[in-house]
Amino acid sequence: MTRHRPLRQGLLFISPFLLGFAVFTIYPVLASLYYSFCDYNAIEPPRFNGGAHYAELWRDALYLKALWNTAFYTIFAVPLTMLTALVLALLLNLNLRGQALYRTIFFLPSILPLVASSVLWLWLLNPDYGLVNMVLGPILDLVNQVGGTELKPPPWLTDRHYTKPALILMSMWGVGGTMLLYVAGLRDIPVQLYEAAELDGAGAWARTRFVTLPMLSPVLFFTMIIGVIGAFQYFAQAYVITPGGQPGDSTLFYALYLFFNAFGYLRMGYASAQAWILFLVIMLVTLLMFRSARRYVHYGFEEQ
Repeated sequence: MTRHRPLRQGLLFISPFLLGFAVFTIYPVLASLYYSFCDYNAIEPPRFNGGAHYAELWRDALYLKALWNTAFYTIFAVPLTMLTALVLALLLNLNLRGQALYRTIFFLPSILPLVASSVLWLWLLNPDYGLVNMVLGPILDLVNQVGGTELKPPPWLTDRHYTKPALILMSMWGVGGTMLLYVAGLRDIPVQLYEAAELDGAGAWARTRFVTLPMLSPVLFFTMIIGVIGAFQYFAQAYVITPGGQPGDSTLFYALYLFFNAFGYLRMGYASAQAWILFLVIMLVTLLMFRSARRYVHYGFEEQ
């Protein structure tokens, strides 16, 4: 009895967490799995329909459109945000005056609430009086005069061909958190490696390619995983900036369409099926990235 007393005491102390985890996490997950096999509108009792929802998904044109929009955003937004954060981190890793100020300036956008930053970008990307087109206008006018072209500032949020690039541009603005992770990773790289590379005649690009990137690869891989998972769940910015996924369903992302089905059309069962497909897709993509990362991610403590 005495031997098991610490275990009982430990379970008693963490029982509030266990209870909350069971009620607010495990139960909703299992209920969602059950509802995905039911017709359920949150008003009437669920009626089991087998795998009808899963079969319907692949005949739903809007679902396939949402899947394509999410894949497009993920493929372009994640690498571009990682590259932007890496470039900023490399610049902030230089021994320059005012580094603390620069880090604060670049980090501030990432701590703004998503809704507030989305409303800000709604103004910045306005095709008529937005700041982005106000800056691009004179530049394009100069290019037109020199090259004889007729380029115009893009209608960012009113043309379906520019809405996803606009949201990708917006995602590159909030890279402050990722940038700080890269700065911390750069500071952890031993200086002796750079000194040895410099003695061997390696230039700045060679040192970056053969020392910085391999030593930083665990941090890069971590941010890539987090970025891909976040991109697959992209919701708030599209919901605020382009209501309803317009124009032309060009910003109807997966999570946005799931939200519409669940709380707009009260098709809770159909939305639950979408959620589980999203879970499986994210798990599969993550496993593939972990499998492919064995060749490219190098940890400093690995035995050679």
